[in-house]
Amino acid sequence: MERTLSIVKPDGVERGLAGEVIKRFEQAKIRIVAMKMVRLSLDQARKFYAVHRERPFFDSLTRFMSSGPVVVMVLEGENVIHKNRELMGATNYKDALPGTIRHDFARDIEKNIVHGSDGPDTAAAEIAFFFNVLEICSEA
Repeated sequence: MERTLSIVKPDGVERGLAGEVIKRFEQAKIRIVAMKMVRLSLDQARKFYAVHRERPFFDSLTRFMSSGPVVVMVLEGENVIHKNRELMGATNYKDALPGTIRHDFARDIEKNIVHGSDGPDTAAAEIAFFFNVLEICSEA
């Protein structure tokens, strides 16, 4: 059983799309085993995205991610990292396939509705950033 982190970014929350994202997970038979709404401080956003610190988009990304509430979720299931990334679509919404979250709803490469972990190690670290073990209601 695999776990991953999903975030509905501030643009998705502001536009009322959190329910649509959750619906798509449920339709894909992906279990949500933890979920909450939080608002990251700029410092917290910088810590979460520290891996991108040297990238030119780091400052705008962290300002954006701290600009409003986000919905963070732990997803669980077989091959869930890959399944979630397929549901999200390409980072650049212009390259995302029709029917993916980013193709259907994103308006900007940065404001692309959702974030998802890219691998098992990243998923474990990102989940631990937002959730403690008592907050995860796994069936496993």
